[in-house]
Amino acid sequence: MEGKGRDLEAQGASPLFMGEYRHSLDEKGRLIMPARLREGLGDTFVVTKGLDQCLFAYPQEEWKKLQLKLQKLPFTQANARAFVRFFFSGAAECSVDKQGRISLPAHLREYARLEKDVVILGVGSRVELWDPQVWDAYAQETAQQYAAIAEQLVGLDGS
Repeated sequence: MEGKGRDLEAQGASPLFMGEYRHSLDEKGRLIMPARLREGLGDTFVVTKGLDQCLFAYPQEEWKKLQLKLQKLPFTQANARAFVRFFFSGAAECSVDKQGRISLPAHLREYARLEKDVVILGVGSRVELWDPQVWDAYAQETAQQYAAIAEQLVGLDGS
């Protein structure tokens, strides 16, 4: 993360993750995190069950912000309780070893169908981990709707 990305981080902004990488899990369920993404995630970060059958990885600071937002949801609403339970119960702290790998817990690998190959995406304030077949199908479907989706998003004016 060079230039403006680093400047924003120095001002207290969250790291900006971007790009697509493909790596493989080893026989022990360890995954090499790309160096560019490791810089923003830090030595220890949180991985949890994401949406669309992928995993979300958050730097500690971003996780704390998200935790505060989710704690404000009304526990009297069944949907809010269900989301918070699912999101937090699947979370695990991951630490990067000297080879730049993390160990992904079995329950997270199973949820995201990660068996061997993994697509690692930088998505703004988080990193996502996908099974390649699930990602490729999702990306193909979304690419066909990209322009229509962009038109529906408020404030996406290209500036």
